[in-house]
Parts: sequence; C-alpha cells; structure tokens
Amino acid sequence: MKFSIERAVLLKAVSQAQSVVERRNTIPILANVLIEAEGDTVQFRATDLDIEVVDKAPAKVEQAGATTVSALMLHEIVRKLPDGALVAIADDPAAGRLSVQAGRSSFNLATLPKEDFPVMASSEYTANFTAKAGVLKRLFDKSKFAISTEETRYYLNGVYMHVATGEDGQVLRCVATDGHRLARIDAALPDHASDMPGVIVPRKTVNEMRKLLDDDDQEIAVSVSETKVRFATPAITLTSKVIDGTFPDYTRVIPVGNTRQLEVDAKEFAKAVDRVATVSSERSRAVKLTLEADKLVLSVNAPDAGAAEEELVVAYNDEPLEIGFNAKYLQEIADQVDRENAVFLFNSSGDPTLMREGGDTSAVYVVMPMRV
Repeated sequence: MKFSIERAVLLKAVSQAQSVVERRNTIPILANVLIEAEGDTVQFRATDLDIEVVDKAPAKVEQAGATTVSALMLHEIVRKLPDGALVAIADDPAAGRLSVQAGRSSFNLATLPKEDFPVMASSEYTANFTAKAGVLKRLFDKSKFAISTEETRYYLNGVYMHVATGEDGQVLRCVATDGHRLARIDAALPDHASDMPGVIVPRKTVNEMRKLLDDDDQEIAVSVSETKVRFATPAITLTSKVIDGTFPDYTRVIPVGNTRQLEVDAKEFAKAVDRVATVSSERSRAVKLTLEADKLVLSVNAPDAGAAEEELVVAYNDEPLEIGFNAKYLQEIADQVDRENAVFLFNSSGDPTLMREGGDTSAVYVVMPMRV
C-alpha cells in the first residue's frame, strides 16, 4: 500500500476515527485504525465493537492495499505536522511497519494484520430515510443533557428515537430522561420514516454522530433496524448498536394539568440561577423559587456557606407559590431555549414542572422539584 494525501484531509479523517477508539483496550487490534487504499480514495475504519466509523478521503493512491496502525499515534503525528504538508504513507507487510513522511519528518509505526480487524456485520435495516443535519442536531442537542449516567438503569443511557403522534400527526421524536428531568423534542416526520422501530441511541453514539452534523443543510442518510442505527454522509458512515432494553412510558410523567404559568426571559433566568447557586452546597444545589404577581425571587440558603437572593420581573398572575429545584437541572433546561422566553407551568410545590419555549410545543421539558 502506498498513497499521498493532504495533511488537512488526513487529519479530519483520522480525528473522527480515533475518537471512537477506547483509550484502555484489552484487545490490541481495537486500538488500531484500518487503512484501506484503493482507486482514488483511502478509507479509515475504527471500532470499539459497539460503534464503527468509516471515513473516506480523497488521495493519490500509487499502490492499493490495507493495514492497521495505532489510531492515537497516527492522529498525534498528523496533528503535529505543519499545515499544508503533503503526507506520504506506505506499508511494508514483511517488516510489519508503516512509514509516514512529510517534508523532512519521517516516522515508522508498528502495524497489525488487517485480517485481525473486526468489521461490524452489515444489517438489514427496517427503515431508510434522509433528514437535514440541522433537524437531527436539534433533536439530539436538546435532549442529550437529560441522558442518565446510572449504569444500573442502562436503558436510560441514551436518547430514545421513535415515531410518535404529535399535535399535528406523526412526528420523529427524541426523548431522554434520568428520572429527575426529561426532554421530549419533536420534528416533522421525514419521508419513508413511518415504519421505523423505536431505538435507544447510546450516549457515545450521540456524541460521535454530532461531529457529522456541522453543515445544517447537509442531507444525512439514516438507517434503523431493531439492533443497529446508521448515520451517513457522502464521506463518513457511523454505525452503532442500539441499547437492548425497553424505554419506559415517558408520557405518564409529562404533566397535563399544570395551570400556573410563569413567563421569563430564558437567558436572564439562567444567569440569575447561576449567580444565586454560587453559595449553595455542591451536594444539593437547591434553589427556591418564590412566585408572586409579576415577580420571581430566586433564593439559596446554605447554613455553612451563606445565603443569596435575586429578584426578576416576570409575567405571572396566578396564586403565590414556593417551589425548589436542583440549580444544575434548571440551568441546563433554560440553556436549551432558543427563543427569548421560557414558559414554566406549575401545579404545586410537590408536582413535576413543565417547561417549553414560548408557545412552541415541539420541545417540552419536565423537571422534578426538590424540598427546600
């Protein structure tokens, strides 16, 4: 195998591949990236056995072939090469070495046989559809903060992507929850997506897939089966196993009878929560909201550290209410709001609170209160 490739193109391809590789591996081949050169493209493939990423890059291939080399090492070398460099890569199968040359720099890296590299089995996908990168970005970005980190409740360690019935018919919906807060985001259902099975996309997959979505107008090909999900652009294909479990019936925890409505500037609210939470003990970070006519008082009382209070002018004309929340949860939910105003709907100090962005019901958040 022998080819030459621009440093910027190579860095982009290798970056995507090496981020999938687990840092601590008991199987040496999983630390490697499989490099396959043929025609006028070079393919970089990496896997951790649950996720596989394949990145195609244009190159001048003098001799077709394939080998595997440490993903992290190759990435570090390419990252440190000067901008604009032309990188020449060749392997010597007999010596088990890969040479990397650019200008006056040359490196010799150990390789492992390509035959040992595990390639993820291709799957028959139930549904194949395309969606704009901007749509997928919104669905996953607005929901991923609520993914649970508890390994015991593994079925909550991802985003539940499924077809649901919204106010105006069927929608593509993403839901995430950790039991303390919940995010439910809807988008228009893409063509050919109606027979898609509901799948739980793991957290790592969500984070890796996010790297494909830099151009909002780019069409992303999405394929879904009961066991796998695949996101593809013309250059990169990301395939992942989905979480084998049943996502709980989230509709039961979304309150429908909350009538006390608070409307507040989302950015001002998030900053105020951050300020008063400064004095709270890190363990609970509880913030009390005291609501009266057109006035919201945020307060924290931490006996060991001190107290803080801030008043905001808001739109509220229901009965007075005192309710407490985890400051981190309030901030994360407020940070999701793209519009100017956040609308909170309360029932009582012990019931879940609903939040949405202005009059938009396509993004709904639920947060459980705390005793303060």
